[in-house]
Amino acid sequence: MAADDGHRPGAAALNTALGIFGGTFAPLHNGHLRLALELKERLGLALVHVIPSAQPPHRDRPQVSAERRMDWVRLALQHEPSLVADDRELRRSGPSYTYDTLASLRDEHPTRPLVLLLGDDAANQFHTWHRWREISDLAHLVFVERPYEPPAPAPELVAHLRGRRAAQIDQLHMQPAGLWLSAHIPPLAISSTRVRRLLKAGRSVRGLVPESVIASFTHKDISLLTHDEEPAID
Repeated sequence: MAADDGHRPGAAALNTALGIFGGTFAPLHNGHLRLALELKERLGLALVHVIPSAQPPHRDRPQVSAERRMDWVRLALQHEPSLVADDRELRRSGPSYTYDTLASLRDEHPTRPLVLLLGDDAANQFHTWHRWREISDLAHLVFVERPYEPPAPAPELVAHLRGRRAAQIDQLHMQPAGLWLSAHIPPLAISSTRVRRLLKAGRSVRGLVPESVIASFTHKDISLLTHDEEPAID
């Protein structure tokens, strides 16, 4: 397959990287959208692939089906041309391993830089992921720092990434994979847990979840989303 390396205007020597942003998205909320858009612009990414996890390997599968969560991603992104609703993990059987997802993207883009967008909580558990050492062979890693939650990466990950930190963002566009970077973005106090608790309490989630997603909620959706949640206390 031929390479399809894009270029950023004014940076002819640089390949325009693709971002990869995964999660269960139960439901996808405005914090997810803001993070993807902020990092797309800050890192100079051509596109960000938003990929719902069909069968999360490190937690119980959400009560809401992967297909329904994919519907919400499509609805939320319909007016965001730089964010791509990517269903590749739904089309693959077995656990939704990040390594396999990146490998499939690498097959499609043999030389184009790929950038995996991760929260600091992912850094803390990254060394437990399937084929975790090989993930950095397929993509750069960008860890999004969360306020008031200092990262605590495992020594194994620290050792693995030693000497690989990108000194400048442009370095992420100069090779296909292998580097890492920390990113700071303005925080939004939104989480899927908070959304589910508000729904369980019968309270509005307007402003927290895209209007198109809210409009699509059925009684069944809300019942499944709130199945295991405690009542809201905020």
